[in-house]
Amino acid sequence: MTSSKQHQNEHGIAHFAALKTAIANGEEQTVKELLPTGPMQDIEKDYLIELAKLNNNRTIINLLQNIPSKD
Repeated sequence: MTSSKQHQNEHGIAHFAALKTAIANGEEQTVKELLPTGPMQDIEKDYLIELAKLNNNRTIINLLQNIPSKD
């Protein structure tokens, strides 16, 4: 793996971890800032929606449900 690709993967993992933390903490504004601008893998999206459902935060659940899915 090239160092550029490795750095990109590490950034993606850190970004996803930050998004999970914001969802778990119910931080709506942070979630909005961290949401991807493009489509998300179904497995990632479903996981984040389930995490948001644990806190029963309808705003975050709706934000996540409105993210387009990758095929």
